[in-house]
Amino acid sequence: MVLRREPTARQVRLGVELRKLREAAGLTAREAAALLGTGRVQISHIESGLTGVSEERLRRLASHYACTDEKFIDALVAKATDRTRGWWEEYRGLLPTPFLDLAELEYHATFLHEVAILYVPGLLQTEDYARAVFSSRIPELTHEELELRVCHRLRRQQVTRPYEFVIHESALRFRVSDRTASQAQLAKVLELSDADNITVRVIPFDLDGFATASSTMTYVGGPHLRLDTVVRDAPHGSVFLDSEAQLNAYRTRFRKVEAVSLDPERSRDFIHELAKEL
Repeated sequence: MVLRREPTARQVRLGVELRKLREAAGLTAREAAALLGTGRVQISHIESGLTGVSEERLRRLASHYACTDEKFIDALVAKATDRTRGWWEEYRGLLPTPFLDLAELEYHATFLHEVAILYVPGLLQTEDYARAVFSSRIPELTHEELELRVCHRLRRQQVTRPYEFVIHESALRFRVSDRTASQAQLAKVLELSDADNITVRVIPFDLDGFATASSTMTYVGGPHLRLDTVVRDAPHGSVFLDSEAQLNAYRTRFRKVEAVSLDPERSRDFIHELAKEL
């Protein structure tokens, strides 16, 4: 089988979960390979996402690994057999891979929770706001690179999964461009907050109880609790976190942030008043 030159984050995640199951069963890659009648290298390639695995082989491995969570196994099978070629593939070779991985992750998500501290979340940004954000990058982007990133960000906004955004007042006040762009951005946040699948909550500066819960994050729900993912922005690009300990920590972190934020109705009133100040 031809090896993938650059597996996607989704393909890598499937391999990671299979490796976790094997290690939990106390088996080496060589022992797992023997159960399938293949070689250790083949198991290594599957677990690194460099090659796929059929449904029949995946279910055999799960059985050998004594995994009895049928819903989890079905979710892994869905990952293994999915042949979706999404719109983001148009950008392969044009944008850094994490941009494509994020779009694919959002496409397959069951829900998204986001906490924004400095910037309005990308899924709520206007074109002018997104262009201003990318224009501030160091080193500077070429015009072509800039426009590709803006176009990609706007296309990500087509996803209709349930979203809950918790946005700090600092992100709403921070002018990445000028007054006109800020006014348009607040208007778009208000407009999108009316959508059935979008919930917007605000954390004002003067709200108590926020210091220990502050952290920019995106929590992406998977088809199974064990397949959730946390996305963190870093100077070199997005980082995907998926260990059980990390997921538990960020679930708790989001609950804390949500608990101290304004409810959706009060949040809309707050944004309306803020827009009047501009």
